[in-house]
Amino acid sequence: MPTYNEDRKEWLQNPEVKKAYDELEPEFSIIRQTIAARLEQNMTQAELAEKVGTSQSCIARVEGGNANPSIAFLKRLAAGLGKKITITFS
Repeated sequence: MPTYNEDRKEWLQNPEVKKAYDELEPEFSIIRQTIAARLEQNMTQAELAEKVGTSQSCIARVEGGNANPSIAFLKRLAAGLGKKITITFS
């Protein structure tokens, strides 16, 4: 059975899929970094939510890509993870 990364590599060979993926990369990056930082600290969504002052379901929506968090919320999220947020234009 192919892994996700193998499947993704194949999917991204399709120009339409690659274009859509690239357009969503900032959102994917926030999701990946949030999950990785939380798991790195062995923290549950509920524990992170408590640190941020929100609900577990709100953290789940962010991690699931079903939210459009404000910069202010992302700053709180980063602080709850012991990180700081950096935004760059490239």
